[in-house]
Amino acid sequence: MALYVGLDVSLRMTSICVVEADGSSVWEGKAESEPVALVTVLSPWRDKIALVGIEACPLSEWLYGALVDSGFQIVCIETRHAQRFLSSRPNKTDRSDARGIAEMMRLGHNRSVHVKSKASQLLRTILIARKKFVDHMLAIEDTIRGLMKVHGLRFGAVHRSRFAAKVETLLADAPDLRMAIEPLLEVRNMMRKHKALMDRQLSQMARKDDVCRRLMTVSGVGPLVSLSFKATINDPNWFKDSKAVAAHLGLTPRAYQSGEIDRSGNISKCGDKLMQHALYEAPNSHMRISKKWSKLRAWGVKLGKRIGSRKACVAVARKLAIIMHRMWVEETDFRFGKPPVTQPT
Repeated sequence: MALYVGLDVSLRMTSICVVEADGSSVWEGKAESEPVALVTVLSPWRDKIALVGIEACPLSEWLYGALVDSGFQIVCIETRHAQRFLSSRPNKTDRSDARGIAEMMRLGHNRSVHVKSKASQLLRTILIARKKFVDHMLAIEDTIRGLMKVHGLRFGAVHRSRFAAKVETLLADAPDLRMAIEPLLEVRNMMRKHKALMDRQLSQMARKDDVCRRLMTVSGVGPLVSLSFKATINDPNWFKDSKAVAAHLGLTPRAYQSGEIDRSGNISKCGDKLMQHALYEAPNSHMRISKKWSKLRAWGVKLGKRIGSRKACVAVARKLAIIMHRMWVEETDFRFGKPPVTQPT
Protein backbone atom coordinates (compact mmCIF):
# COMPACT_ATOMS: atom_id res chain seq x y z
CA MET A 1 0.00 0.00 0.00
CA ALA A 2 1.27 3.49 -0.90
CA LEU A 3 2.52 5.73 1.88
CA TYR A 4 2.23 9.50 2.24
CA VAL A 5 4.52 11.73 4.31
CA GLY A 6 3.95 15.11 5.91
CA LEU A 7 6.86 17.31 7.04
CA ASP A 8 6.30 20.25 9.40
CA VAL A 9 9.62 22.10 9.27
CA SER A 10 10.97 24.39 11.98
CA LEU A 11 14.41 25.88 12.42
CA ARG A 12 15.91 23.01 14.43
CA MET A 13 13.57 20.03 14.25
CA THR A 14 11.08 18.67 11.71
CA SER A 15 7.97 16.76 12.72
CA ILE A 16 7.34 13.76 10.44
CA CYS A 17 4.17 11.77 9.89
CA VAL A 18 3.87 8.72 7.62
CA VAL A 19 0.36 7.46 6.81
CA GLU A 20 -1.09 4.76 4.58
CA ALA A 21 -3.55 5.33 1.75
CA ASP A 22 -6.47 4.43 4.06
CA GLY A 23 -5.40 7.07 6.61
CA SER A 24 -3.92 4.77 9.24
CA SER A 25 -0.73 6.03 10.86
CA VAL A 26 2.52 4.19 10.17
CA TRP A 27 5.07 6.31 12.04
CA GLU A 28 5.29 9.67 13.76
CA GLY A 29 8.38 11.34 15.11
CA LYS A 30 10.95 14.10 14.73
CA ALA A 31 14.29 14.58 13.05
CA GLU A 32 16.76 17.42 12.66
CA SER A 33 15.97 19.89 9.89
CA GLU A 34 18.87 18.59 7.82
CA PRO A 35 18.71 16.72 4.48
CA VAL A 36 20.78 13.78 5.73
CA ALA A 37 18.63 13.31 8.83
CA LEU A 38 15.37 13.42 6.89
CA VAL A 39 16.58 11.03 4.20
CA THR A 40 17.80 8.61 6.89
CA VAL A 41 14.40 8.58 8.62
CA LEU A 42 12.44 8.09 5.38
CA SER A 43 14.79 5.50 3.83
CA PRO A 44 13.07 2.40 5.31
CA TRP A 45 9.90 3.26 3.33
CA ARG A 46 11.64 4.65 0.24
CA ASP A 47 10.02 2.18 -2.20
CA LYS A 48 6.52 2.62 -0.73
CA ILE A 49 6.39 6.42 -0.35
CA ALA A 50 4.19 7.86 -3.09
CA LEU A 51 4.37 11.52 -2.11
CA VAL A 52 6.05 13.77 0.45
CA GLY A 53 4.53 17.12 1.42
CA ILE A 54 6.38 20.11 2.83
CA GLU A 55 4.98 23.56 3.55
CA ALA A 56 6.70 26.53 1.92
CA CYS A 57 9.11 28.16 4.41
CA PRO A 58 12.66 29.59 4.42
CA LEU A 59 14.17 26.08 4.64
CA SER A 60 11.78 24.38 2.23
CA GLU A 61 13.72 25.11 -0.97
CA TRP A 62 16.91 23.66 0.50
CA LEU A 63 15.23 20.55 1.88
CA TYR A 64 13.07 20.15 -1.24
CA GLY A 65 16.13 20.03 -3.50
CA ALA A 66 17.91 17.51 -1.28
CA LEU A 67 14.91 15.16 -1.12
CA VAL A 68 14.37 15.38 -4.89
CA ASP A 69 18.04 14.52 -5.44
CA SER A 70 17.55 11.52 -3.15
CA GLY A 71 14.76 10.19 -5.37
CA PHE A 72 11.64 11.15 -3.39
CA GLN A 73 8.49 12.51 -5.03
CA ILE A 74 7.86 15.72 -3.08
CA VAL A 75 5.44 18.64 -3.26
CA CYS A 76 5.98 22.10 -1.76
CA ILE A 77 2.59 23.34 -0.54
CA GLU A 78 1.35 26.92 -0.86
CA THR A 79 1.41 28.48 2.62
CA ARG A 80 -2.04 30.09 2.73
CA HIS A 81 -3.67 26.95 1.35
CA ALA A 82 -1.97 24.82 4.02
CA GLN A 83 -2.96 27.21 6.82
CA ARG A 84 -6.62 27.08 5.79
CA PHE A 85 -6.59 23.28 5.83
CA LEU A 86 -4.64 22.94 9.07
CA SER A 87 -6.74 25.57 10.89
CA SER A 88 -9.70 23.15 10.82
CA ARG A 89 -7.87 20.84 13.22
CA PRO A 90 -8.72 21.35 16.92
CA ASN A 91 -5.14 21.46 18.24
CA LYS A 92 -2.24 23.45 16.79
CA THR A 93 0.93 21.44 17.39
CA ASP A 94 3.87 20.44 15.20
CA ARG A 95 2.77 16.81 15.39
CA SER A 96 -0.79 17.74 14.37
CA ASP A 97 0.46 19.89 11.49
CA ALA A 98 2.66 17.06 10.17
CA ARG A 99 -0.34 14.72 10.31
CA GLY A 100 -2.48 17.32 8.53
CA ILE A 101 0.09 17.74 5.74
CA ALA A 102 0.25 13.96 5.33
CA GLU A 103 -3.55 13.90 5.02
CA MET A 104 -3.37 16.60 2.36
CA MET A 105 -0.99 14.42 0.37
CA ARG A 106 -3.19 11.35 0.83
CA LEU A 107 -6.37 13.13 -0.27
CA GLY A 108 -4.70 15.10 -3.07
CA HIS A 109 -5.99 18.26 -1.41
CA ASN A 110 -2.94 20.44 -2.00
CA ARG A 111 -1.82 23.36 -4.11
CA SER A 112 1.84 23.16 -5.02
CA VAL A 113 4.16 26.10 -5.51
CA HIS A 114 7.01 26.33 -7.96
CA VAL A 115 10.39 25.81 -6.30
CA LYS A 116 13.08 27.92 -7.94
CA SER A 117 16.30 26.49 -9.27
CA LYS A 118 19.52 26.92 -7.32
CA ALA A 119 20.74 29.50 -9.85
CA SER A 120 17.61 31.60 -9.36
CA GLN A 121 17.86 31.26 -5.59
CA LEU A 122 21.47 32.49 -5.69
CA LEU A 123 20.59 35.41 -7.96
CA ARG A 124 17.67 36.36 -5.74
CA THR A 125 19.94 36.26 -2.68
CA ILE A 126 22.33 38.70 -4.34
CA LEU A 127 19.51 41.08 -5.31
CA ILE A 128 17.98 41.03 -1.82
CA ALA A 129 21.40 41.63 -0.27
CA ARG A 130 21.88 44.64 -2.55
CA LYS A 131 18.44 45.99 -1.61
CA LYS A 132 19.21 45.73 2.11
CA PHE A 133 22.65 47.25 1.53
CA VAL A 134 21.15 50.27 -0.25
CA ASP A 135 18.44 50.66 2.40
CA HIS A 136 21.04 50.88 5.16
CA MET A 137 23.14 53.32 3.17
CA LEU A 138 20.14 55.60 2.69
CA ALA A 139 19.28 55.25 6.38
CA ILE A 140 22.76 56.50 7.30
CA GLU A 141 22.36 59.47 4.95
CA ASP A 142 19.01 60.33 6.57
CA THR A 143 20.60 60.01 10.01
CA ILE A 144 23.35 62.45 9.04
CA ARG A 145 20.78 64.89 7.70
CA GLY A 146 18.67 64.62 10.86
CA LEU A 147 21.57 65.04 13.29
CA MET A 148 22.91 68.10 11.50
CA LYS A 149 19.47 69.66 11.11
CA VAL A 150 19.18 69.86 14.91
CA HIS A 151 22.11 72.30 14.86
CA GLY A 152 20.69 74.39 12.05
CA LEU A 153 22.82 72.80 9.30
CA ARG A 154 20.41 72.09 6.45
CA PHE A 155 21.33 70.25 3.26
CA GLY A 156 18.59 71.16 0.84
CA ALA A 157 18.49 69.38 -2.52
CA VAL A 158 21.87 67.64 -2.92
CA HIS A 159 22.80 64.92 -5.41
CA ARG A 160 24.30 61.82 -3.81
CA SER A 161 27.57 62.31 -5.68
CA ARG A 162 27.99 65.64 -3.84
CA PHE A 163 26.64 64.49 -0.48
CA ALA A 164 30.06 63.97 1.14
CA ALA A 165 31.35 67.34 -0.10
CA LYS A 166 28.23 69.05 1.29
CA VAL A 167 28.77 67.43 4.69
CA GLU A 168 32.39 68.62 4.79
CA THR A 169 31.30 72.14 3.89
CA LEU A 170 28.73 72.23 6.69
CA LEU A 171 31.13 70.70 9.22
CA ALA A 172 33.60 73.48 8.55
CA ASP A 173 31.23 75.81 10.42
CA ALA A 174 30.58 73.29 13.22
CA PRO A 175 33.82 71.40 14.02
CA ASP A 176 32.38 70.09 17.30
CA LEU A 177 30.08 67.77 15.30
CA ARG A 178 32.91 65.92 13.57
CA MET A 179 33.13 63.30 16.33
CA ALA A 180 29.53 62.30 15.66
CA ILE A 181 29.25 62.80 11.90
CA GLU A 182 32.61 61.70 10.47
CA PRO A 183 32.28 57.98 11.41
CA LEU A 184 28.85 57.86 9.80
CA LEU A 185 30.11 59.66 6.71
CA GLU A 186 33.08 57.30 6.39
CA VAL A 187 30.82 54.25 6.56
CA ARG A 188 28.41 55.82 4.05
CA ASN A 189 31.23 56.56 1.58
CA MET A 190 32.57 53.01 1.87
CA MET A 191 29.08 51.58 1.31
CA ARG A 192 28.63 53.78 -1.76
CA LYS A 193 31.85 52.41 -3.28
CA HIS A 194 30.75 48.82 -2.66
CA LYS A 195 27.32 49.57 -4.12
CA ALA A 196 28.93 50.87 -7.31
CA LEU A 197 31.04 47.71 -7.53
CA MET A 198 28.02 45.47 -6.95
CA ASP A 199 25.99 47.33 -9.59
CA ARG A 200 28.82 46.95 -12.08
CA GLN A 201 29.00 43.20 -11.48
CA LEU A 202 25.23 42.81 -11.82
CA SER A 203 25.27 44.85 -15.02
CA GLN A 204 27.93 42.56 -16.49
CA MET A 205 25.92 39.53 -15.40
CA ALA A 206 22.79 40.84 -17.14
CA ARG A 207 24.60 41.66 -20.38
CA LYS A 208 26.00 38.12 -20.57
CA ASP A 209 22.55 36.56 -20.19
CA ASP A 210 20.40 36.11 -23.32
CA VAL A 211 17.09 36.48 -21.48
CA CYS A 212 18.15 39.65 -19.68
CA ARG A 213 19.49 41.21 -22.87
CA ARG A 214 16.14 40.56 -24.53
CA LEU A 215 14.19 42.03 -21.61
CA MET A 216 16.40 45.12 -21.57
CA THR A 217 15.18 46.07 -25.04
CA VAL A 218 12.21 47.60 -23.18
CA SER A 219 12.84 51.24 -22.33
CA GLY A 220 13.18 51.60 -18.57
CA VAL A 221 14.10 47.94 -17.98
CA GLY A 222 17.72 47.82 -16.89
CA PRO A 223 20.00 45.13 -15.45
CA LEU A 224 18.39 45.09 -12.00
CA VAL A 225 14.83 44.82 -13.31
CA SER A 226 15.70 42.12 -15.84
CA LEU A 227 17.67 40.08 -13.31
CA SER A 228 14.89 40.42 -10.74
CA PHE A 229 12.30 39.27 -13.26
CA LYS A 230 14.36 36.26 -14.29
CA ALA A 231 15.06 35.27 -10.67
CA THR A 232 11.40 35.64 -9.68
CA ILE A 233 9.80 33.84 -12.64
CA ASN A 234 12.62 31.28 -13.01
CA ASP A 235 10.71 29.07 -15.49
CA PRO A 236 8.39 30.90 -17.92
CA ASN A 237 6.67 27.65 -18.92
CA TRP A 238 5.32 27.31 -15.39
CA PHE A 239 2.69 29.93 -16.34
CA LYS A 240 0.20 28.63 -18.88
CA ASP A 241 -1.14 32.15 -19.46
CA SER A 242 0.97 35.31 -19.40
CA LYS A 243 -1.85 37.14 -17.62
CA ALA A 244 -1.26 34.86 -14.63
CA VAL A 245 2.17 36.46 -14.17
CA ALA A 246 0.58 39.78 -13.18
CA ALA A 247 -1.63 38.02 -10.62
CA HIS A 248 1.35 36.04 -9.30
CA LEU A 249 3.24 39.29 -8.71
CA GLY A 250 0.31 40.90 -6.89
CA LEU A 251 -0.44 43.49 -9.57
CA THR A 252 -4.12 42.65 -10.14
CA PRO A 253 -6.99 44.27 -8.21
CA ARG A 254 -8.57 42.49 -5.27
CA ALA A 255 -12.08 41.23 -6.01
CA TYR A 256 -14.86 40.62 -3.50
CA GLN A 257 -18.23 39.25 -4.53
CA SER A 258 -20.99 38.03 -2.25
CA GLY A 259 -24.67 38.19 -3.14
CA GLU A 260 -25.44 41.69 -4.31
CA ILE A 261 -21.96 42.94 -3.37
CA ASP A 262 -19.43 43.01 -6.19
CA ARG A 263 -16.45 45.29 -5.82
CA SER A 264 -12.79 45.47 -6.75
CA GLY A 265 -10.18 47.28 -4.69
CA ASN A 266 -6.49 48.06 -4.82
CA ILE A 267 -3.94 45.60 -6.13
CA SER A 268 -3.45 42.52 -3.97
CA LYS A 269 0.31 43.04 -3.35
CA CYS A 270 0.50 39.35 -2.49
CA GLY A 271 3.51 38.67 -4.69
CA ASP A 272 7.22 39.30 -4.42
CA LYS A 273 7.90 42.77 -2.91
CA LEU A 274 11.28 43.15 -4.62
CA MET A 275 9.78 42.46 -8.03
CA GLN A 276 6.81 44.74 -7.35
CA HIS A 277 9.16 47.63 -6.59
CA ALA A 278 11.23 46.93 -9.70
CA LEU A 279 8.16 46.70 -11.93
CA TYR A 280 6.89 50.02 -10.56
CA GLU A 281 10.19 51.80 -11.24
CA ALA A 282 10.48 50.40 -14.78
CA PRO A 283 7.21 51.88 -16.17
CA ASN A 284 7.88 55.10 -14.28
CA SER A 285 11.14 55.41 -16.22
CA HIS A 286 9.48 54.15 -19.43
CA MET A 287 6.85 56.90 -19.36
CA ARG A 288 8.74 59.84 -17.82
CA ILE A 289 12.39 59.48 -18.84
CA SER A 290 12.36 57.56 -22.12
CA LYS A 291 11.51 59.72 -25.12
CA LYS A 292 11.11 56.89 -27.62
CA TRP A 293 7.50 56.37 -28.67
CA SER A 294 5.83 53.04 -28.01
CA LYS A 295 2.28 51.78 -27.83
CA LEU A 296 2.78 50.93 -24.16
CA ARG A 297 4.06 54.42 -23.33
CA ALA A 298 1.30 56.14 -25.30
CA TRP A 299 -1.33 54.03 -23.53
CA GLY A 300 0.21 54.76 -20.11
CA VAL A 301 0.45 58.51 -20.69
CA LYS A 302 -3.15 58.65 -21.89
CA LEU A 303 -4.28 56.64 -18.90
CA GLY A 304 -2.30 58.86 -16.53
CA LYS A 305 -4.19 61.94 -17.67
CA ARG A 306 -7.45 60.24 -16.76
CA ILE A 307 -6.69 58.42 -13.47
CA GLY A 308 -3.39 59.89 -12.29
CA SER A 309 0.26 59.02 -12.82
CA ARG A 310 0.62 56.65 -9.85
CA LYS A 311 -2.29 54.44 -10.80
CA ALA A 312 -1.17 54.57 -14.42
CA CYS A 313 2.30 53.31 -13.42
CA VAL A 314 0.71 50.34 -11.66
CA ALA A 315 -1.42 49.59 -14.72
CA VAL A 316 1.60 49.82 -17.01
CA ALA A 317 3.58 47.61 -14.60
CA ARG A 318 0.84 44.96 -14.83
CA LYS A 319 0.90 45.07 -18.62
CA LEU A 320 4.71 45.17 -18.67
CA ALA A 321 4.89 41.95 -16.63
CA ILE A 322 2.69 40.23 -19.21
CA ILE A 323 4.75 41.60 -22.12
CA MET A 324 8.08 40.58 -20.58
CA HIS A 325 6.80 37.05 -20.03
CA ARG A 326 5.71 36.77 -23.67
CA MET A 327 9.07 38.13 -24.81
CA TRP A 328 10.79 35.42 -22.77
CA VAL A 329 8.55 32.61 -24.03
CA GLU A 330 8.58 33.68 -27.69
CA GLU A 331 12.25 34.80 -27.61
CA THR A 332 11.46 38.14 -29.21
CA ASP A 333 12.54 41.71 -28.51
CA PHE A 334 10.20 44.46 -27.41
CA ARG A 335 8.02 45.86 -30.20
CA PHE A 336 7.73 49.63 -29.89
CA GLY A 337 5.22 49.94 -32.73
CA LYS A 338 4.81 52.90 -35.03
CA PRO A 339 3.46 56.26 -33.92
CA PRO A 340 0.17 57.33 -35.50
CA VAL A 341 0.51 59.43 -38.61
CA THR A 342 -0.81 62.93 -38.05
CA GLN A 343 -2.83 64.29 -40.91
CA PRO A 344 -1.67 67.69 -42.20
CA THR A 345 -4.13 70.47 -41.49
